[in-house]
Amino acid sequence: MAENSFQQLAEIAQQINETRSTNAKISCCAQYFQSFEDDKNLKLGAQFLGEGAFSSVSGKRATIGSRTYSTCAAEFCDIDYEKVFKPCKTALGSASEAIEKLMNNIEVARKKREPAQLSLREIKSIYEDIYNVSSRADKQHILRNAWKQMTPVEIKFFIRIMTRGSLRIGFEVKSVVSALAEAFGKNVEEVRYAHMITGSIGKTAILCKNDNLDEATFKLFHPLSFMLASPIESRAVENLDGYIAEEKFNGMRAQAHISGQQVELYSRDLNDITHSFPEIVQFFIKRNLSDVVLDGEICVFKNDEILPFQLLQKRMGRKKPGKEIIEKYPVLFISYDLLYHDNRPIFEKELRKRRNLLTKLSQNHDLPITNQFEVTDRDHLDELFDRALAHGNEGLMLKKVDSTYEYGQRRKSWLKVKKPGGTLDTVMMYAHAGSGKRGGYYSDFTLGIRVAEDERYEEEFIPIGKAYGGYTDEEMKRLNKRIKDLTVEKYGPTLGLIPEIVIELEFDDIQENKRTKANYSLRLPRFKAIRWDLNPDDADTLKDVEHMYQQKISRERLKQEENPSFYIESLDLETTRDDKG
Repeated sequence: MAENSFQQLAEIAQQINETRSTNAKISCCAQYFQSFEDDKNLKLGAQFLGEGAFSSVSGKRATIGSRTYSTCAAEFCDIDYEKVFKPCKTALGSASEAIEKLMNNIEVARKKREPAQLSLREIKSIYEDIYNVSSRADKQHILRNAWKQMTPVEIKFFIRIMTRGSLRIGFEVKSVVSALAEAFGKNVEEVRYAHMITGSIGKTAILCKNDNLDEATFKLFHPLSFMLASPIESRAVENLDGYIAEEKFNGMRAQAHISGQQVELYSRDLNDITHSFPEIVQFFIKRNLSDVVLDGEICVFKNDEILPFQLLQKRMGRKKPGKEIIEKYPVLFISYDLLYHDNRPIFEKELRKRRNLLTKLSQNHDLPITNQFEVTDRDHLDELFDRALAHGNEGLMLKKVDSTYEYGQRRKSWLKVKKPGGTLDTVMMYAHAGSGKRGGYYSDFTLGIRVAEDERYEEEFIPIGKAYGGYTDEEMKRLNKRIKDLTVEKYGPTLGLIPEIVIELEFDDIQENKRTKANYSLRLPRFKAIRWDLNPDDADTLKDVEHMYQQKISRERLKQEENPSFYIESLDLETTRDDKG
């Protein structure tokens, strides 16, 4: 196997996936990084493992849909897409996993391929080719030619890297940072800081290797890793002294980089979303701000109400929203933190100091910022929580006033207090083999809802979501024992089951998703209880899901006039008011 080939990277990724211990995964990746002599190859290796086909700060993305590469794979393997590929994908829970299995087992596909030990630079060139074409036919032509030179495991990770999703090996960017620190004998916090301010894991890798971490500098329009919050139940807090409360908006987390007439917006996954929200760009341009980076939330705000996240989805992903969409779903950027000010990053300052600077900025330039509330006791916390829900928000954020901005971390400094969006009784349809600490068990599950009496479907159950948490080790063992008796099909690491196990599924929200059979998906589904006492006929139906969704969309919300959740005085918000003004 060629040194620094893409085959080597794919095999390392597979090895990491099959390794249970987090420390062992990090050591495996560290040894891989140590094998590089060439800086450019190291940069690509770290980038492919930690970011995707392109650097997060490049502004590029190999835009290619699941159906495009899935139909291409079906054609490559000479199989029927609807009758063969889709059932395999459903069973395995992953298109890339299905493609790997098919490429490995179908004779036609094996004959077409002659693995060529492609280099990392050749793979980068292929991604560039995909980026530079727009038609599905051209993209599929590039895919076919590339796959002819790859092994099945290369093809699987080629797809996952290309789509910039998780590699699904239990090894995210945080672990890649730790691997770089171990590989080159650096302090992990220094490596994390360099990654945060450069925005590039590839560039950080080169700085590590060449002992130049101190050269890492922050530049505007390079998105920063976001500070994350922990659920309050997982970080028990006895004493609320030192925390302030803010309402947790039902919107989209975003980062605004502003320098005079230039404004760029970035999503939580560091994608450039500027073109989807032109009125926010114009709003900031009119404010004549000096160079700043704001952390906040994009919300649909109309008639003095923050509207449901589901309506914000109508705006997300649109490169050029039309006038009708903008008027129907007007958006607002509500800031709650300031990360760059007076020509330097300020995330090492305490929250109270960052907040003081943000408040002055808001007063001088009429910026909407969150209202903060001191929490006096648990009763007061409950009162604030109920008011947040009445506003249509998700709950509360509790933030320590003396905390620094812990970029990319999920610690105790920020806590989220939320109420589950609802529960559904679902049926287990597929069980997927776990990895890492859960290797040897089936620990990821596809859950379904009942459509047996629904004239729109021929099946009894259709998938509504996947869950992989919320149960104890003992419950997992009992599930695995029962799963063995219910298995009717096996697709590699996935088992097809007789639908008998009922799971009460808790979730944060219901969202429209036309790419699924149900046309809906659940946000953050997790086990609430294994309902051994129920049978499949007790499962909730698709019509129940549709009813819950409509209730969420249409429920009345408390206006922002009294006890507002954010500061809106003196704002120019004509587009957010009703026709009567």
